[in-house]
Amino acid sequence: MINPEVHIYTDGAARGNPGPGGYGIVMEWVGKPYKKEFSKGFKHTTNNRMELLAVIDALKKLKKPGVPILVFTDSKYVVDSVKKGWVFGWEKKKFKDRKNTDLWKDFLVEYRKHKVDFQWIRGHNNHVQNERCDTLAVAASKEKRLLIDEGFAE
Repeated sequence: MINPEVHIYTDGAARGNPGPGGYGIVMEWVGKPYKKEFSKGFKHTTNNRMELLAVIDALKKLKKPGVPILVFTDSKYVVDSVKKGWVFGWEKKKFKDRKNTDLWKDFLVEYRKHKVDFQWIRGHNNHVQNERCDTLAVAASKEKRLLIDEGFAE
């Protein structure tokens, strides 16, 4: 386990699956009163895509490479894919027959810029930051102007 400088909390949501979706991010600098929130909504996507895109976009917001980060997410899909090494096997096989290839490739680029560890947390369990991310994600999915998830293909 790394000694993180930044805590990133993420959550994704889709109403229908696929359907309108969104993600929420809360970023905190450990030991400092620094906190930022972000969210985006998409017209037609899936929950897994939103869970993964939240992590990617949070990592892209970090200005300094090599920062130790701890990502908290309620997505077993994201946590297990990284911590159990599945995504690295998929990469070796050029993501053959894998969903969300565009996002996993993007994730690996960002992941390799930092020292990232993941912590799975149970969703809807009164975890303050996770609940906030959920609120942000759902609200983003209900915005009037939703973005197009360019990489989504049914």
